[in-house]
Amino acid sequence: MEDVLDVYTRPYDPTRPPVCLDETSRQLLADVTPPQPMAPGVVAKEDYKYERRGVVNLFMVCEPLRGWREVMVSDRRTRIDWAQCIKELVDVHDPDAEKIVLVQDNPNTHTPASLYEAFPPAEAKRLADKLELHDTAKHGSWLNMAEIELGILTGHCLGRRLPDRATLEREVEAWVAERNAAVRTIDWRFTTDDARIKLDHLYPVFHD
Repeated sequence: MEDVLDVYTRPYDPTRPPVCLDETSRQLLADVTPPQPMAPGVVAKEDYKYERRGVVNLFMVCEPLRGWREVMVSDRRTRIDWAQCIKELVDVHDPDAEKIVLVQDNPNTHTPASLYEAFPPAEAKRLADKLELHDTAKHGSWLNMAEIELGILTGHCLGRRLPDRATLEREVEAWVAERNAAVRTIDWRFTTDDARIKLDHLYPVFHD
């Protein structure tokens, strides 16, 4: 926990940008009966029945201090998908960074070993060398600021039925463009000193 909190207190350095990564899945749902929109004297109506059309995965990457984020959509959430997300982050979004300081949750897919599973050894090492990894603690996903962005994304445009991946991607792209244009940053104020006071029950007790 303190490792991640220390990352958040570093001054912003564009050569070593702090990036948060998180992922979530969304079920694709289509209306069986077309919804009835609101009209004068008529309330909007939506049939409770829906058709399941599979599940997609969303990787959220964000630089909270710069006010930038990107969402990458995949059909699955495997080691290969995480590795592809990292490659896009390194080569497309932060190609000039000396090192990307990456805060992420700690499932077994989020490791350099996944890069070696997805790419030839030389390419995997090149990508791994660009990362400074900081994993959140078990039950500590709230420390990952990308989780905040995912919550906002869900509230703004994913909290309704989306019938297919193409529709979801259009919604997500529009949301990303709007928030990036507005430079929405995150003002993180919870520090290591706060943790030692408010979460003192998580620390060992020493007696004189």
